[in-house]
Amino acid sequence: MSTIAFIGLGIMGSPMAVNLVKAGHAVIGFNRSPQRSAALVDAGGTAAGSIADAVKDADVIAVMVPDSPDVRDVLAGNDGVFDNARPGALIIDFSSIRPDVTAELASEAMERGFRIIDAPVSGGEVGAIDAALSIMVGGAEDDFLAAKPVLDAVGRTVVHVGPNGSGQTVKAANQLIVAGNIELLAEAIVFLEAYGVDTAAAVKVLGGGLAGSAVLNQKAQKMLDREFEPGFRIDLHHKDLGIVTAAAREVGVISPLGAVVAQLMASARANGDGGLDHSGLLRGVERLSGRTAL
Repeated sequence: MSTIAFIGLGIMGSPMAVNLVKAGHAVIGFNRSPQRSAALVDAGGTAAGSIADAVKDADVIAVMVPDSPDVRDVLAGNDGVFDNARPGALIIDFSSIRPDVTAELASEAMERGFRIIDAPVSGGEVGAIDAALSIMVGGAEDDFLAAKPVLDAVGRTVVHVGPNGSGQTVKAANQLIVAGNIELLAEAIVFLEAYGVDTAAAVKVLGGGLAGSAVLNQKAQKMLDREFEPGFRIDLHHKDLGIVTAAAREVGVISPLGAVVAQLMASARANGDGGLDHSGLLRGVERLSGRTAL
């Protein structure tokens, strides 16, 4: 078993860190808001007062923070991971960030004597709690194999997809697919409600056919209940679609439906829905349809 520093104990990071404790690892967590360490401590982990304290004795350093600047600050910032971790430590970045930033940080990490993989996850809060995440991993094969016991403790589908940055590229594609599915599910539900259909029954039968999906299974009831407590916030999905848009432009790939859903996500955010779960895209469909968002 490893000593693991886990930096970033938010909606996703906290249950992931707890599952690592349950798997037998010694986990030392750090979060800028100290109260977020409570669940980890209750599970048998330890809370650190700084990144330096968290990583100084760690074999593995896991990072789960919101965006590219946050990862850069955690790893390469003043008194961050690179300044305090032991040589040879394995860094696992679970965050979803720009592939080019991942490649730059990986190069710096290796120059400074560390091993590093990018391992963004999909599955939302439920997947994190259930240790059932899908994890797409970029990095050297040896580093992937070294990280596998840690990845298996938090994920169900763990796949090495290529060199550093590849995990982030696959995650961007994942977020494109998920956003499109959520938007179309929202449009379908507003359509069904407008005709007075029994929506619970409709969702059940749709889930049994070709329209069935993990998005429908996890998000339809939230839409029907208008219950948008965040499992994955619109703010973060907006960020991810910005990554998709920029990366697609760099390689000359056209994503017309992706561009539309990126604008709809931006509209939701502009209308004050950024803190809601991404199933809150339903509210945007209601606004466009002249039906007051509840």
